[in-house]
Amino acid sequence: MSRIGRKPINIPAGVEVKVNGSEVTVKGPKGALTQAFHPNMNIAVENNEVIVTRPNDEKENRSLHGLTRTLIHNMILGVTEGFKKELEVNGVGYRVQKQGKNLVMNLGYSHQVIMSEKDGITIEVPNPNSIVILGPDKQKVGQFAAEVREKRPPEPYKGKGIKYAGEVIRRKEGKAGKGSKK
Repeated sequence: MSRIGRKPINIPAGVEVKVNGSEVTVKGPKGALTQAFHPNMNIAVENNEVIVTRPNDEKENRSLHGLTRTLIHNMILGVTEGFKKELEVNGVGYRVQKQGKNLVMNLGYSHQVIMSEKDGITIEVPNPNSIVILGPDKQKVGQFAAEVREKRPPEPYKGKGIKYAGEVIRRKEGKAGKGSKK
């Protein structure tokens, strides 16, 4: 059996989980999330725990078992604590600011790059060189962070661009001619 799929998910106080066939709805202090799962997975709520079981040991059902449990667990985490991604902006003259619900970025282009908040996503700019993306849905937060990073990905020579906090950029040396080694 799947080690992850077998673990029951505790439902914290203030969170409501409803199962309607293969569709699960989770409501909590940070919002509500609904997601449909594979019909083969059996999802049940019993005495403040969500239990995911599978009908048999076929390869597809074994792989769906752990996945389904993890997705439901992430939904419960999202409506209680929420998810966040932090991005750093490096480069001379590169900076970001928040104007209303828009993220305005100066990234070395001849124009400003403007991205607006999507539903379920909140953008914070604690200082001109960092961006924090918050939301209850882990997939939406990660996708939006990837879209922001895509506007100016970090380059390997000087490390200029938008990178995730904690991301390591492998640096290259540059031109090898005329004794440029330092």
